[in-house]
Amino acid sequence: MTTTSYAIALGSNRPGRHGGPRDEIRAALAALDGVYAVSPIITTAPVGPSIRAFANAAALVESDLTPPQMLAALKAIERRFGRRRGQRWGARVIDLDIILWSGGRWRSAGLTVPHIAYADRAFVLHPLAHIAADWRDPRDGRRIGHMRQSVDRRRPRP
Repeated sequence: MTTTSYAIALGSNRPGRHGGPRDEIRAALAALDGVYAVSPIITTAPVGPSIRAFANAAALVESDLTPPQMLAALKAIERRFGRRRGQRWGARVIDLDIILWSGGRWRSAGLTVPHIAYADRAFVLHPLAHIAADWRDPRDGRRIGHMRQSVDRRRPRP
């Protein structure tokens, strides 16, 4: 199996067994295998119906897992942290998403890489640009650093 890299977005806006949202992100990072770069944790305004601010971060992970296997690993961590699927954009203990994969594009039932809407989400691009500014979106070749500059910093879109 070939080792590849993944850009993973992490978010939390609800306390869990590890503490507050920032603590939940730190604990999720510790639960991820192969982490080799981590952004600062930033605080962002909620998107959608949630009234709590979010803590967001990004990590680069080296793995020999395929994208569906990586997604399964991320969802297993979410379940261990007490994540339950509920209201879209609602409060959550932890949210882990595959944003990019060094293998380029992947599309299968339930998974699209690059993440379908990340290019419009400041809460993803800002932390990701700290650790992967030169990574390029395989759809159009834009660098993450450039994408971050063009997204509206004040009002991240869902």
